[in-house]
Amino acid sequence: MDRDVQFIGQSTAFLDAVERASRAAPVRRPVLVIGERGTGKELIAQRLHRLSPRWGEPLVTLNCAALPETLIEAELFGHEAGAFTGATRARAGRFEEADKGTLFLDELGNLSMAAQERLLRAIEYGEVVRIGASRPVTVDVRIVAATNADLPRMAEEGAFRADLLDRLSFEVITLPPLRAREGDVHELADYYGRRMASELEWDGWPGFSEGALATLEAHTWPGNVRELRNVVERAVYRWGVDDAPIAEIVFDPFENPWQAPGSIRDDVPAPAPSADLSPPGGQDHARIPAPAVPGDLRAAVEAFERGLLLDALRHHRWNQRRVAAATGLTYDQLRHSIRKHGLHESDASAAMRVVNKDDFE
Repeated sequence: MDRDVQFIGQSTAFLDAVERASRAAPVRRPVLVIGERGTGKELIAQRLHRLSPRWGEPLVTLNCAALPETLIEAELFGHEAGAFTGATRARAGRFEEADKGTLFLDELGNLSMAAQERLLRAIEYGEVVRIGASRPVTVDVRIVAATNADLPRMAEEGAFRADLLDRLSFEVITLPPLRAREGDVHELADYYGRRMASELEWDGWPGFSEGALATLEAHTWPGNVRELRNVVERAVYRWGVDDAPIAEIVFDPFENPWQAPGSIRDDVPAPAPSADLSPPGGQDHARIPAPAVPGDLRAAVEAFERGLLLDALRHHRWNQRRVAAATGLTYDQLRHSIRKHGLHESDASAAMRVVNKDDFE
């Protein structure tokens, strides 16, 4: 396989899924691949094809979510000239293109009920009828379908044909999300980092710092491997030097340090309105006494913040996700504060009390 379709990972959950695909590959039956976005469903489809007796025949792909409902049937089954407006000539569909090979239907849950009915007939009888034609065309196609939708629930609700689901689910391969693949984050980060360094023509590969690796490991990766690849390649590109371990990780490239007032991001809590301390009646009312100000206000605030942060880290056993939730910070804001105060996990065992405001009055 070329480098874009390699399977990287050593976790048990991941290897079990790959092994199941390898065992199913020679069997001439449909396979359903289930997984979140970015988990590698198309790579599994390629493996099923390349390890099958059909490996020398076409592997044809159709993303069912990329086309409007009115065109999916024409793409799948083809059409005759004049079958509908714009059909100036006859065209073979994806089933005919994949004859003797494999047809990979991605985002299967987006198929219309009409397309599902025609797909069921094609699987049952090995025949497709072009739109506008009266005679069927015989095809020999192995179906591999993929989705992140809950097809059994959709079938119960009438949104997906139960008989089609039965025909497609001879084998169901469920791909684990990256957060469940223990140890694979480091391996994938090193792989994609080395590739990016090579693309940038670096002399060597400095790797990631321990802090950066811990940050990568702690992330939940909602976009799975696809997201990790983008994050790692962005980190290497932005770091720009090949003689020091990469220490900066940016998960959200849309972060804006110059966010305009009034355009607060959804993941950042809005600041509480400030209290109005001005006298309500001018000179006739007593002034509110100003609080005592320490000699070095900035240092006092820094020490207070550092103490609070360290106490929260100790309380949550250095689980940065929990600390972020407990302190009302985003994960990236927490990481910034940890770097700002130079905190390390070893500090958690130090006998360091939380500094309170009374110390500065």
